[in-house]
Amino acid sequence: MGAKNNDNGHSAGSVAVDDPAKVRNVVLVGPSGAGKTTLTEALLTASGVLTRAGSVTEGTTVCDHDPAAVRQQRSVGLAVAPLRHGDIKINLIDTPGYADFVGELRAGLRAADAALFVVNAFEGVDASTTTLWAECAAVGMPRAVVITRTDHHRADVATAIAACQEAFGAGVVPLYLPKDGGLVGLITGDPEGFEAERAELIEAIIAESEDESLMDRYLDGEEIDQATLVADLETAVARGSFHPVLPVCASTGVGLPELLDGIARAFPSPLEHPLPEVTGLDGIPRPRLAADPEGPLVAEVVRTAVDSYVGRVSVVRVFSGTLRPENAVHVSGHGMADRGHEDHDADERVAHVYSPLGSALREVPYCVAGDVCAVTKLGSAETGDTVSAPDRPLLVSPWSMPEPLLPVAVVPRSRSDEDNLARNLNRLVAGDPTLRLERNAETHQMVLWCMGEAHADVVLARLRAGGAEVDTEPVRVSLRETFGAVAKGHGRHVKQSGGHGQYAVCDIVVEPLPRGGGFEFVDKVVGGAVPHQFIPSIEKGVRAQLDRGLQAGHPVVDIRVTVVDGKAHSVDSSDAAFQTAGSLALKDAAANARMSLLEPTDEVSIHLPDEHLGTVLGDLSGRRGRVLGTESDSTAHTTIRAEVPSSALLRYAVELRSLTSGTASFTRRFVRYDPLPD
Repeated sequence: MGAKNNDNGHSAGSVAVDDPAKVRNVVLVGPSGAGKTTLTEALLTASGVLTRAGSVTEGTTVCDHDPAAVRQQRSVGLAVAPLRHGDIKINLIDTPGYADFVGELRAGLRAADAALFVVNAFEGVDASTTTLWAECAAVGMPRAVVITRTDHHRADVATAIAACQEAFGAGVVPLYLPKDGGLVGLITGDPEGFEAERAELIEAIIAESEDESLMDRYLDGEEIDQATLVADLETAVARGSFHPVLPVCASTGVGLPELLDGIARAFPSPLEHPLPEVTGLDGIPRPRLAADPEGPLVAEVVRTAVDSYVGRVSVVRVFSGTLRPENAVHVSGHGMADRGHEDHDADERVAHVYSPLGSALREVPYCVAGDVCAVTKLGSAETGDTVSAPDRPLLVSPWSMPEPLLPVAVVPRSRSDEDNLARNLNRLVAGDPTLRLERNAETHQMVLWCMGEAHADVVLARLRAGGAEVDTEPVRVSLRETFGAVAKGHGRHVKQSGGHGQYAVCDIVVEPLPRGGGFEFVDKVVGGAVPHQFIPSIEKGVRAQLDRGLQAGHPVVDIRVTVVDGKAHSVDSSDAAFQTAGSLALKDAAANARMSLLEPTDEVSIHLPDEHLGTVLGDLSGRRGRVLGTESDSTAHTTIRAEVPSSALLRYAVELRSLTSGTASFTRRFVRYDPLPD
């Protein structure tokens, strides 16, 4: 984000709207390379926002303004591009199609009320495309399918439509079809030569109609009037049960007017799309929101960027009320502490409200419920935060975020880079909920948990662009030590060389516990050999030494330490002396015992198509994995549960994607430490 009021001499789409009914928030969804960004450029040009469409390969598009997007020649972040079609403002929300950036897609789905699902005309529907369709279906997003790149020499619109119908199921029906270098509308045009397709479309629309008599009238030969069909089509699209298909060519402009008409007429407005639930800061549910400009202010930050000129820029979807410049607001972020986003609440002031066009910011006087805008300098705002009125602070229920599973250890190249690294990491984590920062106190590494290699590449590039020169190093796994057998230890700490002396002696017995047994401390001293007040001192010294480690320097776990005997001095014994004696006794026991190293083990749950089951099971065996069970479902997918050493999962996010062509997903959770093989 950056240049204010930089709009190539155009202002179409930047004027604020007063009525939510005149807003359409449309997210473009589809696999990488389908042509979403190119289609956005074509629509902006067709509506007069741009004088000339930019190019993805040249890095001149409105939406791919991030240097990483220009370098990779694909979208890496959400971008908003508004336009006007008649009296309707359409906010196009371009999202990345690559799996590593699914967090940006989910943010786009949260900001939108409908989706354009983009499939190119010559590559068909692959597994990643089906996965994206499922992402939209999971949140009940109304969808239309756009077949792009119809001018390609291998383009086959009919085959592409058939592939979509097979992959996406019922309700996917063409609304327009190519004819004589243009398009023919199966409802609104002359369908000569497409009578069968027209009949299929009409039957599909009538099947979705709330008028139960309509199908009988149609089957009896009655001609259903166009207005009724269009009205029922609009209702079915808004309900999310009907998905019209439109072929479009961005380079020639064929289909662009029809697509804009379809968005304006058939896609739901913010008034028709359910809004997320809200609670108070106390977690108690509040009444459901309505897209009312006069209602209480509730908005959500769907993207956060830091610009070198204007500072922090927050892209905001307003759900209720009206956001105005110079208004005080309350910014709340809760429930993301596990990602490094501590719960926070702050009262701030909105300086300016902008209509974003990619990186350009065009100032507007307000932003009403249902619209999307950008605000600057909300210092505490992070992606996913709620912006509400200070006198009535609320929290919007969070959207589901994927778990980052690829660890990358980073180190500053020099001491001067340390401050830059810390500052830039805070900015990145604030803007990217799919990025998790871990400072591992045991391995002394700073680990960034990313979604995949492409995500990691973007994160590292942004760190370096911010002035932090960093290198990566292999991620180290935290190990543990334990005792392999019962051992005895003697701890003697005696110093009496003038002044107040130190005197403490203790004898312990160390026994191994079952895995996950933790630590137990038992007092079996008899006859007062060690005064009662010094028993906790011995335990404190033992615990401190457990944390420091013994032979290999790793924390010690799963043991029982029993104090059986000792000696004390009436003057020279002290708490510190017995802490030292306890530590020395544990070291002495370790020197006389067989010690074992333990490695962390995770339980993984892998969801994958049945066709890749054998390959993944064989790979798990090679990772020293132990399969706990498999469970098949009705969609030809299987879920594998297995226990795998953590060290074998460091790059599993990348390797599983390669093994299954990107069709599998997995989760992991730590379960225990197991003996490390020799």
